[in-house]
Amino acid sequence: MRIAVTGGSGKLGRTVVRELRAAGNTVVNLDATGERGPGFVRVDLTDYGQTIDAILGVNDQHDGFDAIVHLAAIPAPGILSDVATFHNNIRVTYNVFQAARRAGIRNIVYASSETVLGLPFDVPPPYIPVDEDYPARPESTYSLVKHLEEQLAIELVRWDPALKIVALRFSNVMNPEDYAAFPGFDADALARKWNLWGYIDGRDGAQAILRALEWDTTGFDRFIIAAADTVMSRPNDELVAEVFPGVPLKGELGVNDTLLSIAKARQVLGYEPKHSWRDEV
Repeated sequence: MRIAVTGGSGKLGRTVVRELRAAGNTVVNLDATGERGPGFVRVDLTDYGQTIDAILGVNDQHDGFDAIVHLAAIPAPGILSDVATFHNNIRVTYNVFQAARRAGIRNIVYASSETVLGLPFDVPPPYIPVDEDYPARPESTYSLVKHLEEQLAIELVRWDPALKIVALRFSNVMNPEDYAAFPGFDADALARKWNLWGYIDGRDGAQAILRALEWDTTGFDRFIIAAADTVMSRPNDELVAEVFPGVPLKGELGVNDTLLSIAKARQVLGYEPKHSWRDEV
């Protein structure tokens, strides 16, 4: 495929660009920052004119795309003011989705977020492991935008039945160099309770994106994307009893299995995590 990756200079984006190219695709990074050269176009994605122009074609770089992977965003709450986060992220996502539609691109995969599940879980989740079945519970402006982006996608595919938009609710993205800190998490169960002790290796994030791009369907769907295990060596039953007593259990917890359920991604997309921090430390 000819794939545009917005935000391909970010932490997940760099891995996604590398892995999609390794799989035989032609990939162009559309981002506000990055190294000048083949496969990179500097674009202000808050500007719709620049966005659609870059998607339609750029001299000496590309003449259009088959698919869009949309990762560009202010990547977390608290980096900028709430209003700046809201204005930037919702505008960029609308611009990318709308430009893709105008360009006739019908295959869009983008980064939603685990935050829509209710992070930082100061209000306990309705059950554990959490999954895609309960309504979004945004608890920050950043998460609110992610929820609104999903609602935007739902309406766009209703308007255009030939369109596919897949939202991947990524957990906290980690690279191998981050794993040295993981053994220290065991000392305090509360330190990482904010996302049920979850994470995602960037390489598995890229795998999920490729699976979603290759999924032959139309319409909208959402998937939690996490590693197969938690960041903890302590067993799940002990952690849940200590931090979330009284929360109903939905199925088996496993010893260290992810509490961000990836069952749907496994069943529908064929996603299967291949990387764990336990193999790196």
